Amino acid sequence: MADRDTLPLPLEVRTRLAELELELSEGDITQKGYEKKRSKLIGAFLPQAPGMDPSVPHERRTPVTPGSSSRYHRRRSSGSRDERYRSDVHTEAVQAALAKQKERGKMAVPMPSKRRSLVVQSSMDAYTPPDTSSGSEGEGSMQGEGTPTSSQSSINMENWISRAIHGSTTSSTTSSSSTQSGGSGAASRLADVMGQTHLENHSAPPDVTSYTTDSIQVERPQGSTTTSRSTPKYGNAELMETGDGVPVGGRVSAKIQQLVNTLKRPKRPPLREFFVDDFEELLEVQQPDPNQPKAEGAQMLAMRGEQLGVVTNWPLSLEAALQRWGTISPKAPCLTTMDTNGKPLYILTYGKLWTRSIKVAYNILHKLGSKQEPMLRPGDRVALVFPNNDPAAFMVAFYGCLLAEVVPVPIEVPLTRKDAGSQQIGFLLGSCGVTVALTSDACHKGLPKSPTGEIPQFKGWPKLLWFVTESKHLSKPPRDWFPHIKDANNETAYIEYKTCKDGSVLGVTVMRIALLTHCQALTQSCGYTEAETIVNVLDFKKDVGLWHGILTSVMNMMHVISIPYSLMKVNPLSWIQKVCQYKAKVACVKSRDMHWALVAHRDQRDINLSSLRMLVVADGANPWSVSSCDAFLNVFQSKGLKPEVICPCASSPEALTVAIRRPTDDSNQPPGRGVLSMQGLSHGVIRVDSEEKLSVLTLQDVGTVMPGALMCVVKPDVVPQLCKTDEIGELCVGSIATGTSYYGLSGMTKNTFEVFPMNSVGALISEYPFTRTGLLGFVGPGGLCFIAGKMDGLMVVGGRRHNADDIVATALAVEPMKFVYRGRIAVFSISVLHDERIVVVAEQRPDSTEEDSFQWMSRVLQAIDGIHQVGVYCLALVPSNTLPKTPLGGIHLSESKQLFLEGSLHPCNVLMCPHTCVTNLPKPRQKQPEIGPASVMVGNLVSGKRIAQASGRDLGQMEDNDQARKFLFLSEVLQWRAQTTPDHVLYTLLNCRGTIASSLTCVQLHKRAEKIATMLAERGHLQDGDHVALVYPPGIDLIAAFYGCLYAGCVPITVRPPHPQNIATTLPTVKMIVEVSRSACMMTTAVICKLLRSKEASAAVDVRSWPPVLDTDDLPKKKPPLLYKPSNPDTLAYLDFSVSTTGMLAGVKMSHTATSAFCRSIKLQCELYPSREVAICLDPYCGLGFVLWCLCSVYSGHQSILIPPSELEVNPALWLLAVSQYKVRDTFCSYSVMELCTKGLGLQTESLKSRGLDLSRVRTCVVVAEERPRIALTQSFSKLFKDLGLHPRAVSTSFGCRVNLAVCLQGTSGPDPTTVYVDMRALRHDRVRLVERGSPHSLPLMESGKILPGVRIIIANPETKGPLGDSHLGEIWVCSGHNASGYFTVYGDEALQSDHFTSRLSFGDTQTIWARTGYLGFLRRTELTDASGERHDALYVVGALDEAMELRGMRYHPIDIETSVIRTHKSITECAVFTWTNLLVVVVELDGSEQEALDLVPLVTNVVLEEHYLIVGVVVVVDIGVIPINSRGEKQRMHLRDGFLADQLDPIYVAYNM
Repeated sequence: MADRDTLPLPLEVRTRLAELELELSEGDITQKGYEKKRSKLIGAFLPQAPGMDPSVPHERRTPVTPGSSSRYHRRRSSGSRDERYRSDVHTEAVQAALAKQKERGKMAVPMPSKRRSLVVQSSMDAYTPPDTSSGSEGEGSMQGEGTPTSSQSSINMENWISRAIHGSTTSSTTSSSSTQSGGSGAASRLADVMGQTHLENHSAPPDVTSYTTDSIQVERPQGSTTTSRSTPKYGNAELMETGDGVPVGGRVSAKIQQLVNTLKRPKRPPLREFFVDDFEELLEVQQPDPNQPKAEGAQMLAMRGEQLGVVTNWPLSLEAALQRWGTISPKAPCLTTMDTNGKPLYILTYGKLWTRSIKVAYNILHKLGSKQEPMLRPGDRVALVFPNNDPAAFMVAFYGCLLAEVVPVPIEVPLTRKDAGSQQIGFLLGSCGVTVALTSDACHKGLPKSPTGEIPQFKGWPKLLWFVTESKHLSKPPRDWFPHIKDANNETAYIEYKTCKDGSVLGVTVMRIALLTHCQALTQSCGYTEAETIVNVLDFKKDVGLWHGILTSVMNMMHVISIPYSLMKVNPLSWIQKVCQYKAKVACVKSRDMHWALVAHRDQRDINLSSLRMLVVADGANPWSVSSCDAFLNVFQSKGLKPEVICPCASSPEALTVAIRRPTDDSNQPPGRGVLSMQGLSHGVIRVDSEEKLSVLTLQDVGTVMPGALMCVVKPDVVPQLCKTDEIGELCVGSIATGTSYYGLSGMTKNTFEVFPMNSVGALISEYPFTRTGLLGFVGPGGLCFIAGKMDGLMVVGGRRHNADDIVATALAVEPMKFVYRGRIAVFSISVLHDERIVVVAEQRPDSTEEDSFQWMSRVLQAIDGIHQVGVYCLALVPSNTLPKTPLGGIHLSESKQLFLEGSLHPCNVLMCPHTCVTNLPKPRQKQPEIGPASVMVGNLVSGKRIAQASGRDLGQMEDNDQARKFLFLSEVLQWRAQTTPDHVLYTLLNCRGTIASSLTCVQLHKRAEKIATMLAERGHLQDGDHVALVYPPGIDLIAAFYGCLYAGCVPITVRPPHPQNIATTLPTVKMIVEVSRSACMMTTAVICKLLRSKEASAAVDVRSWPPVLDTDDLPKKKPPLLYKPSNPDTLAYLDFSVSTTGMLAGVKMSHTATSAFCRSIKLQCELYPSREVAICLDPYCGLGFVLWCLCSVYSGHQSILIPPSELEVNPALWLLAVSQYKVRDTFCSYSVMELCTKGLGLQTESLKSRGLDLSRVRTCVVVAEERPRIALTQSFSKLFKDLGLHPRAVSTSFGCRVNLAVCLQGTSGPDPTTVYVDMRALRHDRVRLVERGSPHSLPLMESGKILPGVRIIIANPETKGPLGDSHLGEIWVCSGHNASGYFTVYGDEALQSDHFTSRLSFGDTQTIWARTGYLGFLRRTELTDASGERHDALYVVGALDEAMELRGMRYHPIDIETSVIRTHKSITECAVFTWTNLLVVVVELDGSEQEALDLVPLVTNVVLEEHYLIVGVVVVVDIGVIPINSRGEKQRMHLRDGFLADQLDPIYVAYNM
């Protein structure tokens, strides 16, 4: 804070302050205690402003340019433990950004709801800060690169909270310490604050609310508001509706309301409009902002490093250096290794290194393979597999390889067979042709072994010979054998592996001359001298650790003290202790090592770092290492650390050391600093941030170019063009001391190692090639290099560039609860809808509560939004220790991304924000003003389109010897058949074993019907025209009861009986149909009678209000005096009740005329005669299923083999076996039956074949349906049973609806059903565009069978009622003798629905009366001809109007979205979608562990965006079987919706997408 910048505080006060801040950050003292002690300490030094409390210092920010005083940055620092890459400026900025968001207004973010079993509860009160001692949590506290923050962060945090709570609006620049609350109070109050956080959208998001005015209401008969919820699947769904279909209460709806309100907030002005032909959905192209900053500087010049001064006694190669020191000073120490207690384990001298390396070289050349055929020859590649705690063995092996002239490839030790990234390392070894792996004894013993003691082949690895390099295992070289020591040349010296952004591993080859030159350049720039001591904490197998600790050290005969990672975990101070103990001149560390030292330094009193002349910070190029360096200096300056000692460097596997800050003796020259605008950086330009802005990035320089090298900065695009001086680009280095290629990859090598930068006019700046470093940055004043990020971490979102590291830093600066493990956070981008989207994944601590995590997530979103002006697409929290790790404990990024994309990350919390991020959706469609009727006619004529109409064969003209035609009534047909063919079997019912349960001949049926008629008259006292509910299981009783009613002059209604295991949900539906149909009595079996009077039944409904129930198992013996003979064929024959998929209960009236016409139409279409047999596996309660089960056999005289679908649950093969056994040619089934067979018999086709199942006689297998044909199901059914003789052409579907129970039905003659592919995007605009199979966005549609005889169809516009042209999507209208004559409802609101049955076209043929089916479809004239020689018109059904969802002005069919969702993850078994106040809700059934539930949220959101251009509002994950399905196998989406809104689904997880 300001006081430490302006006041010269004495040293001891500064030290005491630092300790105080540490205590505070670790929770050892309270905020109050801290402030008291602090003000006491510095009170004396504060110049008092009148009336000011000394404990509230004001802070002034001074703009900092790279040249200005560096003291501003040398902030006092505490050792808070959870920050990685953290700059004080940054933390402060984050807090200020959050505060700013807070002041801007309140917004409520709905919190996801989770099932109890998914929540690991731990209460807020029980939350204690975890133990902060250095080694307490091995992995947790020791991971990733962490840097401390100043007390600023904790105070600011408190201040922010208190300000938010008390509503004060101090400006965000002055930071006042809050004394109102201690930490814990603020923490608990955070909940209230976070309830109302505000997200601001940074680019116009799609308007999901613009259609609220005409939000779609499901069309349902007004009268049936109660009936519409006919089967309340979840408790009592009707009670909770208000008038407009919005539920009265319920947690869920309040949350959604909250979300809707959030999304209704004013948006940014939209992007520039462009004209869109209504037909095409164009994704918005992000238009560049005219005000965005552009580079204005001159073109940069290449920077040249100082001359590489060759010193006379420099060796001519590294092996020559080793030979020199090994022979002239064999006793000089080369390497000291430590054990885990920090005691020196072993000292390797130069003499030993020399002799052992010779021994290794001799053995690998001569002792592998035979004398004639040695396994290794000079130039071959060899893997070096050594653990991190054994640098001595590694060093011996490495130099052994150099002496033998084989090429070492150092890699990590594979711990298990499935290590993250280990497979990719295997590919590298394979491509390098590695056959031998050198390793140490201990490591060899620790490798996983098979039972026989063999080392197994790791996944993706080549077969290797493991060779142990310990001296005792090797044979002594003969006296005359000596390695050949040459001068450094162009042969490959070693290969260093590098992991790319996508997880692939490349090998960078380094030549011997490059190796030597690099060592010389490092020696010169670091000023290394003989026998210096150097402490190395870094990984010695690659990068800075290898270059300084293994290679350059030997060139200069230095002594390396190697600190293994395992020791650092136990004792983070170990490296500092070794520096003191050995009076080391140089130390090589990473930021995290400095951070850990800060955390632990209080335990150590006698630290003296004055011997250090250089502290190499290996990851100094990371933008966030600056605060580590500052904090470290703050604390250790009092312990002898000189400021000029800290030397950050920049390096990359390709270019080796790119730049390094030189250790100077002049402490007056401050290091370079840049405070850059994050906004500018995102556009690739450098703007020194002079104003008081929040979003800045502070960079430290990484010194100047290496000796003997040239450096330039080129645009990160493909063409290497020089940048301007104020532009960020990729650094390129031209030098001998770089890698030369990616092993075996010539194309990639060319793009990286052979780059020829050009100036603006296209001229080359040098004839020598440059190497791309993969680092983004610029060269500042005085030739200082600044690195702003890595190419690998670059994410381009909406045309702006963001760096993953910067976003990580922002996320970690939001630390209200010490919530996320430092260093366990991954940021990457995924491509969704043609742009990159940012994903943040973090490991949360095990003790954090749901509220904590949700608060943390909402604040991270705001902070990133405020500072980077970019939206986070998905933020996921995973349990601690579950992200894949790299060998040294960091996060394996590409592997984490892979897990995320395949849905196996198993997060415990997910927050998606597609509404704020996705700004390139197509424009919502504006409805065009309708064109007048005349123009449509003219338009169609001009374009040569005919009006879309078609008809089946004409019933009147068909001459056939149909005896049944003589009769007007079905009851008469039955009497006639009972007289003429009394013993002809009409019905055969099969049981689950496939044997005949019962059968009926014509006369048996007639006689039973007579008895039932008597019973109705005598016991029921019914008049003719009374309604009778038939509550029977599928079978013969139902048929007899139906004809009994006709004989008695009553009107039958078939009702599905209640399910004995599920009375509570099925009985109310029965009751509702009985009431709505005004049934005067019910007929049923004795078993169901009992069920209706049971205790369970009385709990579900009021049993006292049932009409009389007649039990037909007990029939009177006598026959009726006289059978009823109806007089008028237009009177009611029966009522057909059915629940539509939208949850509407609709009964339709079927007259005697319509019934007879219906039966005749089916008879002619399917060619049914008394000699035929038809197998029927359908529910006989409504629609075509009922007609086939009960009516057709009596009319046509064929035998119906009846198979109740419920029996298939016991024996799935029952239906197909019956078809085969009775040699049936025609069979009918439902989709649920087909699905049962496909799923249940998938693996049994062979055994069925052996049982003699033969389907080759089947001519038609028709699926009876009232929906778009399920083409995937019919195709898989056909494929599956093809081997059993089923002809694929046999499988087809029918189409019926409420107004006409069968419009189409594939008959016996006529062309096969055709399939077309239409463009899904055109369908949304109510257009049909045919495309090729497999083209993007194509949707296959199958014809719904042939139009029945006597049926005429026209396609009309549902709004204007005008006829449409061929291949236009519109409503299917039907005119036919077997249309139903109207709806039957209680409330007499027929007027509203009358046009469903009596519509006329608004122009054209205005006389014909049509019935509206309520389904969208189109007609298409095909090339095929039908029986009469005419061209065949195919009808394609697209979906129900009621079901269709209007979103963004376009029409979507739920099934299309559901199909996409089901494909997205193997655990999604079923899916249903619906809308609620313009939000799309997706419900998925999860077949897997509940831990997978949250994996589905991002995948579902992605696929709906990609394929349908829609943003999902809510994702609900439920158990299997929750989505209600009716008897036809159709989803009841509206019931599901009611259940969801009434909170009755018991979901596993509900995610509200922002």
